[in-house]
Amino acid sequence: TGIQLNPHNHMQLYSSSVDGTIKLWDFMDGIPIKTFTVGSKLLALYALASSEDSVFVVIPKSGERDTFQLVSVKLTKAAGQDLEAKELSVVLDGVDASPKRIAFGREGEYVASVKEVNLQVYFFKQKQLNRFSVSAMKKKSGNNHFTCIACHPVEDCIATGHADGKIRLWRNFYHKKEYTFSTLHWHHDTVMDLAFSIEGTSLLSGGVESVLVLWHNESDCQKDFLPRLGSAIEYISMSSDGALCCTLHTDNRITIINSNLRFSKSIQGLIKSTHVKTGLVVDPRTKALVLNGEPGHLQFYCLQSDQQLFSLDIVQRQYIHQAGLNQADLVKVAFSAQGKWLATVEEREEVTDPELQLKLWFYDEETQSFKLNTRINMPHEDHITDMCFRDMDELEDDSLILVTAGRDCVFKVWVMVEDTDPEAQQSVSWSCDFVGSYHNYQATNCCFSEDGSLLAVSFEETVTVWDSVTWDLKCTFCHPPGKIRNICFGRLTCSKYLIGATDYGFLCCWNLLSCALEWSAHLNVLVLQPDPLSEHIAAVSWLSKESSLFVFKPNEPRPIYIQRNLCKEKIQLAAFVPRDEPETIGSEKYLWLRRSQLFFLTDTQELMTLSMKSLEERLTPSSKQLAVEESLPVTPFSLLLGKHRRQQLQEDVDLGKLVCNKHEQDSPAVKELLHTPAHVLPSASFLCPIFINSLLISKENKSAEEVADEVEMESEKTEDDSDEERDITEMEHEDTSPMELLGEMTCKLSKSQEKELRKIRKMDYSWVSAF
Repeated sequence: TGIQLNPHNHMQLYSSSVDGTIKLWDFMDGIPIKTFTVGSKLLALYALASSEDSVFVVIPKSGERDTFQLVSVKLTKAAGQDLEAKELSVVLDGVDASPKRIAFGREGEYVASVKEVNLQVYFFKQKQLNRFSVSAMKKKSGNNHFTCIACHPVEDCIATGHADGKIRLWRNFYHKKEYTFSTLHWHHDTVMDLAFSIEGTSLLSGGVESVLVLWHNESDCQKDFLPRLGSAIEYISMSSDGALCCTLHTDNRITIINSNLRFSKSIQGLIKSTHVKTGLVVDPRTKALVLNGEPGHLQFYCLQSDQQLFSLDIVQRQYIHQAGLNQADLVKVAFSAQGKWLATVEEREEVTDPELQLKLWFYDEETQSFKLNTRINMPHEDHITDMCFRDMDELEDDSLILVTAGRDCVFKVWVMVEDTDPEAQQSVSWSCDFVGSYHNYQATNCCFSEDGSLLAVSFEETVTVWDSVTWDLKCTFCHPPGKIRNICFGRLTCSKYLIGATDYGFLCCWNLLSCALEWSAHLNVLVLQPDPLSEHIAAVSWLSKESSLFVFKPNEPRPIYIQRNLCKEKIQLAAFVPRDEPETIGSEKYLWLRRSQLFFLTDTQELMTLSMKSLEERLTPSSKQLAVEESLPVTPFSLLLGKHRRQQLQEDVDLGKLVCNKHEQDSPAVKELLHTPAHVLPSASFLCPIFINSLLISKENKSAEEVADEVEMESEKTEDDSDEERDITEMEHEDTSPMELLGEMTCKLSKSQEKELRKIRKMDYSWVSAF
């Protein structure tokens, strides 16, 4: 819930979590040094240089709902890693839980908090609390509610952002009545965050316009802009030296900006969209996860490298960041079997007359991107609910078929035809070939069988099966009550089954050969996802505010895998992503994960997966190769050198194990000294007695010298046996040149001489000092 640098040691940071713990982390090792248990849910964290042994956190007020307090937590300096923080003192009552609505000013002399239309300032030394309100200043032109706050680092000045786009600068707030404020206004909507520069000479602001505004000298006339940052700015932070500024955006992007308002770098993972309407789709070519990205764009997200491959502009219109404005958005996407064709649907949310466009894109090998082939305006009279390609051989254009289902109670079949327009840039285009319906019911879902011979289309409570060649209706299935929510065909050995889930909480399996219900289960299935490489089907249910996973084969009504309480969030989407190579799995329980990996997307847009391996073990082979030596290019020689270095390192470790003294291995003081980072160690005067005492050897054990003498006696006996071999070796080297012998001549002592010399060293010569 909060991360703050340790102001007294910038190689450490504090973190808080909802489980009521505050952890002190070390940058070097990446492990917590101390863990303090507060005993209450923590919602925000603040660390100040003026408070050496305390931090400030926001906690819920006991006995009151949606009421929070800012409290000071004293961190004890007792020995041990897991400690309990018992000393809590309330600083401010009735604060907001958002960290951007609490700020500390002028080196921690006061703290300010905003909530709704109220501003309260508490002065620590004077123990004085002043409250202000903007409710009396409310006008018809806007909303004066506070949205964020920032305090000047040097002067007594507080900047507040408001929902009407205005920024107010408060001064003289030591007095309850004589306070003053000035107004800055550029944002047309809510000011989402504010930040002063390190010297306080400028103020940064951001909002839904995706523009960073730099206000100079707190003047409304002197300001600079950095536009087109992609999405709304949610947080603004300044580096400790003031050289860089960092903005966090609502689409899960971090932008690093220089102090002169120049773009430096963007850190982007999975783009967080407002609504993922396209579902989770896998690109057959790159095996990337494809879903909504920026407004009107498709993002291709690489799961192995955790980065975006590219973004495809589908809508091709300028997006206007304004609340309540209906704009065209991407709602459906489907790939052909080999990924050569891409179908997209975009629509504008209009109550009376919706605008729809169906676009067909062809992948160009030369440009390595999708090119628009066909645009169809209003393919249906109402919203399109689902679409799919027929998964067959794409070498023959006649076999490629696209089916769309809509709320206008029909499904349409689209095929490729030769383009007769002489000015057309492409030789083929798409047109409607067949329109089907069933009793004027709304078409909700559609899918093809594995061999492409059958098409299943659900019409409210009924599932219809059609011949994909003649488009004759073959059979219908129904399992009332409840409308059909999801349908899919079985694959491989289970291709004769059709699976459907209803919104009334039933999972049904129909046999296509007997045209009868094979089995049914009472299960509230939200997501039904088949594995394209096996017979397994994953069903995700939602019951008692938790999501559960069931994996089964259609020919076996009993699930082969059940994971209850998979997560507390509601899982909305799922997708099986094929692996590059089959996984080696020892447990029979997880064999269904051998060829594909299952990914989930929750309603909070958290992407999760099931895996039997840790993060390090899930590195791709290319990542492992690059990890051999970052400074070397990835060549056969560098890989061989890396392997040799690892072997040499292992030999050194093994040798160290042989010569290492047993008492040094067992000494906890030595281990603590060697494994603790240097910048967090106590003083040397404190460590020295502990270290020296750990090296003392008990009288019951033999001394190291005595053990060494016994080893030398055995070695002398061995040397006598090898004198003859040494003489033979010397005879073989008699032809060596005199210059080489001269360079190699050294004075060496025998073992007996070394033993006598060691005894002389042990003698006490302190009596010489008397002379």
